[in-house]
Amino acid sequence: MPVAKKGPETKRSEILVLDSKRSNAINIGMTVLPAVHVIKTAILNFDEYAISKEGIEKILTMTPTEEEKQKIQDAQLANPQVPLGTAEQFLLSLASISALAPRLQLWAFKLNYEALEKEIAEPLFDLKLGMEQLSSNQTFRRILATLLAIGNFLNSSNAKGFELGYLEKVVEVKDTVHRQSLLHHTCSLLLENYPESSDVYSEVPAITRSAKVDFDLLSENLVHLEKRCKASWDNLKVVTKHETKVVLKNKLTEFLKDCTQRILILKVVHRRVINRFHSFLLFLGQPSSSVRDIRVTSFCRIISEFSLEYRTTRERVLTLKQKRAAHRERTKTRGKMITETEKFSGAVPGEDGSSPVSGEAGPCQEEEHENMKNLLISTDHLMIDQKGMRRSRVVRSLGRVSPSQMFRAREDCTGSADDATDEIMDRLVKSVTQNPSDRPSSPKTRKRSRLNRKSMRRTLKSGLSLDVVQALGLNSQTAEQV
Repeated sequence: MPVAKKGPETKRSEILVLDSKRSNAINIGMTVLPAVHVIKTAILNFDEYAISKEGIEKILTMTPTEEEKQKIQDAQLANPQVPLGTAEQFLLSLASISALAPRLQLWAFKLNYEALEKEIAEPLFDLKLGMEQLSSNQTFRRILATLLAIGNFLNSSNAKGFELGYLEKVVEVKDTVHRQSLLHHTCSLLLENYPESSDVYSEVPAITRSAKVDFDLLSENLVHLEKRCKASWDNLKVVTKHETKVVLKNKLTEFLKDCTQRILILKVVHRRVINRFHSFLLFLGQPSSSVRDIRVTSFCRIISEFSLEYRTTRERVLTLKQKRAAHRERTKTRGKMITETEKFSGAVPGEDGSSPVSGEAGPCQEEEHENMKNLLISTDHLMIDQKGMRRSRVVRSLGRVSPSQMFRAREDCTGSADDATDEIMDRLVKSVTQNPSDRPSSPKTRKRSRLNRKSMRRTLKSGLSLDVVQALGLNSQTAEQV
């Protein structure tokens, strides 16, 4: 029995036929839909601008059943002066539309067909493109050939091929010395023999996209799309019985004809792509008995994951090679001075034997350099003569030469040495002042060794030893005094 209920904000009662759960669901759904009269006009005219695709799907869940329609009409006849509730009014308005369910189903199919067709056509195109990319990829062929050669060498066999599922285990097989994977050794051999090879993964993006698609579900979606197209033809027959607009009838008929033709083409494309996939497996060397059992998704996933692992390993091998090359470059300069390296090649003497000078070396600087060298050589000879005279000649003729002559000779030698030293110092000062250094030199304090450090207090207290006296030259003065 209908219940007349007084609303909290209305003064008149309302007829509530639906239960609270159903009524609340309808009221919530109405909040995202236009007004009731707009909905009715849009459904009759198939107006896509008034109601969106989501709105049509929402209305399909709110369509009244025959029982609800009968209850609302009986309650309205029993209480003609009492208004219906909001949900009841909405359902009664929808029930007044002729062939409501067929119209909504036909309209929903019309709005969803493009997306449904795209979900089937794009994966098929990616699979076809991926097989072409993989068959023309030279790096992938060389990888398979290298793996086969390594496997035959390790197993001492002469196999003509291996299962594609073995590509998943290449990363797990490792050597017993360096614990590097078989993929690492394969990549190293490939980079050594074919340095122009690629990383494979970036060249087969269609295979990576196909690995994310369930092709078994895609076949079911194609069958489901064909069934919906046939059901739309039945719905169109029901709608045309109550529809008087010829333009709308022709428009819907043309749409379904086009959909039927495109679905037939899609089925042919699907069958040919799957057959081409089986042929591609035979091209890769797969036995014909197991071709039908291999799933498209699993095959694409194996290839995609292997190519990704190969790219990662390839980058690691290249990085390792760069580090080794840099290490070899560093070891080339080990034990050499910085001026002997290529970076500072300007400091290395040229092929003609000329020594480089900072800036442009003029003839005056070269002449100054020669004079300084000659002066140093003459000074060295003078010092050697002094030492020889002191050690040999002076000692041998000590009995024949008087002390005054010996003192006079010593003064002459000392004076000549002092003159040479003064000349050297003057030339050094001139060379420094004429070619000042660009970088200011910071004086560093020389660290003195504390191993032979003596205490002045203990020295004055205990006196000097004989070795210290001889080192300071005090014994000669003592002898002269004596």
